[in-house]
Amino acid sequence: MEVVSDLDAWRHAAAAARQRGRTVGLVPTMGALHAGHDSLVRAARDRGDYVIMTIFVNPRQFNDPADLRAYPRTPETDRARAAALGVDLLVEPSLEQMWPAYPAPVATTVHVGGMTEHLEGADRPGHFDGVASVVAKLFALTGPARAYFGEKDFQQLAMVRQMVTDLGFAVEVVACPIVREEDGLALSSRNVRLSGAGRQRALGLSRAVAAAAAQPATASVLRQRMRGVLEAAGVEVAYAEVVDPVSLRPSRDTESGRRRALVAGRVDGVRLIDNADVELEGE
Repeated sequence: MEVVSDLDAWRHAAAAARQRGRTVGLVPTMGALHAGHDSLVRAARDRGDYVIMTIFVNPRQFNDPADLRAYPRTPETDRARAAALGVDLLVEPSLEQMWPAYPAPVATTVHVGGMTEHLEGADRPGHFDGVASVVAKLFALTGPARAYFGEKDFQQLAMVRQMVTDLGFAVEVVACPIVREEDGLALSSRNVRLSGAGRQRALGLSRAVAAAAAQPATASVLRQRMRGVLEAAGVEVAYAEVVDPVSLRPSRDTESGRRRALVAGRVDGVRLIDNADVELEGE
């Protein structure tokens, strides 16, 4: 595995792989790698891609400085894990390379309107602008590629798909299923910040979306069902919503068909999210 931090070396490695007839598979991460990230790399390798993994903790997507400071960083472990997975190129760009003016405001921001102002965007102003901006830069530096994203961050996935459509990036966005612990908890780098008791309460998120998926109902009934499970588990609820999986528009009770149920809440002060595919039964 080759490890680089220089942006030009990154560009040249991706271009050289394409010249050799390989398709580039991009796996963007913020490090603190776990089995969820492993699944993205394996999906890329299964397709025969030249796998580029990026590790960059992007400060522009953190609206809370304390959250940024607390974000886990495990560079040595991450490098060993990436090598064991068969990553071809590990890119670890510095903050100065990615955002030279930071912490001064960056002149260019990518904003995907209509689908980033609610759900996670309501409580985390500026978060999705920061995500869209850094992902756009990753795509520009990598060039034509397949990019692998987990479905756990479903709002992010939908936003990236829309950005690719709108801006015409030569990127195929590949969605990979949520990876869970044996007890159902969705894997997240933030899980390490949970206490033992907090981890048990956090299971309320996976149970809430499982309850929504268990039986078709109207959107209102599914929202109430999820909120009830979250509150019973002791989760500080941020939202329990049912949306169109493409536009992320909240669903109405007259609608039927496949939709996405999304929940978010705080446990031990840690913000966690989960989601599942559900069936709506219109009234």
